[in-house]
Amino acid sequence: MYPLLEKINGPADLKQLKEEELGPLADELRRFLLETVSRTGGHLASNLGCVELTLALHYCFDSPADRIIWDVGHQAYTHKIITGRRDVFHTQRQYKGISGFPKRGESPHDAFGAGHSSTSISAGLGMAAANGLTGKDSKVIAVIGDGSLTGGIAFEGLNQTGHLQKNLIVVLNDNDMSISKNVGAFSAFISRKLTGRYYRELKKEIQSLLKSIPAIGGNILHFAKKAENSLKGFLTPGTLFEALGFDYVGPIHGHDLSQLVEVFRNYRTVDGPLLIHVMTTKGKGYAPAEKDPDIFHGIGPFDIETGRTKAAKGGAGSYTSVFGSTMLRLAEEDERVVAITAAMPDGTGLSPFAKAFPDRFFDVGIAEQHAVTFAAGLAAEGFRPVAAIYSTFAQRAYDQIFHDVCLQKLPVTLALDRGGLVGDDGPTHHGVFDLSFLRHLPEMTVMAPKDENELQHMIKTAVRCGRPISLRYPRGTGYGVAMDTDLKELEIGKGETLAEGDDLAILAVGVTVYPALEAARLLAVEGVRATVVNARFVKPLDRELILAAASRTGRLLTVEENALQGGFGSAVLELLEAAGRFDVRVKRLGIPDRFVEHGTQARLRADLGLDASGIAAAARALLERRASATPPLARVK
Repeated sequence: MYPLLEKINGPADLKQLKEEELGPLADELRRFLLETVSRTGGHLASNLGCVELTLALHYCFDSPADRIIWDVGHQAYTHKIITGRRDVFHTQRQYKGISGFPKRGESPHDAFGAGHSSTSISAGLGMAAANGLTGKDSKVIAVIGDGSLTGGIAFEGLNQTGHLQKNLIVVLNDNDMSISKNVGAFSAFISRKLTGRYYRELKKEIQSLLKSIPAIGGNILHFAKKAENSLKGFLTPGTLFEALGFDYVGPIHGHDLSQLVEVFRNYRTVDGPLLIHVMTTKGKGYAPAEKDPDIFHGIGPFDIETGRTKAAKGGAGSYTSVFGSTMLRLAEEDERVVAITAAMPDGTGLSPFAKAFPDRFFDVGIAEQHAVTFAAGLAAEGFRPVAAIYSTFAQRAYDQIFHDVCLQKLPVTLALDRGGLVGDDGPTHHGVFDLSFLRHLPEMTVMAPKDENELQHMIKTAVRCGRPISLRYPRGTGYGVAMDTDLKELEIGKGETLAEGDDLAILAVGVTVYPALEAARLLAVEGVRATVVNARFVKPLDRELILAAASRTGRLLTVEENALQGGFGSAVLELLEAAGRFDVRVKRLGIPDRFVEHGTQARLRADLGLDASGIAAAARALLERRASATPPLARVK
């Protein structure tokens, strides 16, 4: 079925192929990708677009001795398949399977891990600098997409590379900018022929000759360089990269293997920073993905013939869609409401907002730091900005949240989608640290809804409260609860008691509230009566409610889908310490001190004891611990 692909168990096997066999191999790889991802789901369009690029890189360079660094990882599937993981590729993003992203511990060919964007150039420069320090002559190639190039760290890496003049090849995989065939072909010809090895050697000899001419040689060389730069700036879009200290090659047709191989061979002996601009087509070779690359960026299982995703279970809408619809309502009511996203208008549910209020919607690209400070600027001028960012990506803007929002007490709302365990994308995408890194910032309010109805009320609360505030909500669908018609503002720092009992109190926040209620029902069958509290707020805590539950039961079980260090449970312990309640027994459930691998949300929650049965088991352990303990000190009233 795959006569060529089945021979490839590593880059060495690829090099045994004749160059004319690479095209048929690319066709086999596309079929393999389609057949596998249609069953497992994954990042398809961008991976279909860089099949030839990947083959040419591995055909011309010598991984793992040469370091090939993939930015983000949304383009690394072909790389994984031809570096010994073809037979296990069907397990990608599956529980206990291989990662959907480059992962250093998975293969020596994964030179650097990636899940967040814009890091490849900085990492590559570090490796190139290490080569200089150790005397190694291996090559370093950083592959970065045009989307990732919008991240500020990418330009920081480019700037430093140009300054240090290290031997780093940056391959810009550009799958968005359009370019006409004539201009593209001519530019490719100029870049390939006038910057090949012979040309570069001749150029160095001429430079040396001109420098040797007394008095006027330097001036002639300066004039020659200006003339060359003017010509290249006229013929190619590489002026910016040249200004940053890079030699620029391109644009190159990213699906023409003969062009790619020729250019990469010419530049194996790179001298100084080089940027190779490669034009590719997202979804290449699969019509539905070429037509709708955004839909096929990250997709679940689908039917290859029609391109339609396989029917999911019906029922409740997603938290993301509730956020999007609520933002529309609030924007209609209040013209100060503006929405900001970091290259995720669909993923954050803001596409309808963008259509309805184009002047009040801002997509800043993959630039979370800028997004937060941009929001702060809007807030300083009287607006009510809502920055919708995935929880894991908000980590990139910590300093801006502290310095530009909280320190200045500006009314910016951070809407943190994908809070908690996200599932198949794994440790780079789990949003399990935001409660910890936000709650210790002065002026910041931190909250999480128990369901989709409470989410809409929290969004209104956030926009109206006039202070820095964050709300996190999970990936996936809600519970199908009834949605209130009228939006209301919640009282800041007030939780609610959902069930009452004297044996212990389960204090839950966000997505863990309903499993806590189910755990209480399981315990009730055994004769254990549990109080269940929906904390709502991680900061400020509902001091009165929590201390009352402590007095009533003497035993508190905290539950959160966040790192235990510094999270909701830690906040409760701090509250008890401040109140002098050293007699209260506390057990905390949450994410342990390790990175959680990929798998379905349900499976991961079960493994971590964050589902109903796990919470019930923790409650039993807390009760047994109390029963066997020595009598506590007299309770402070």
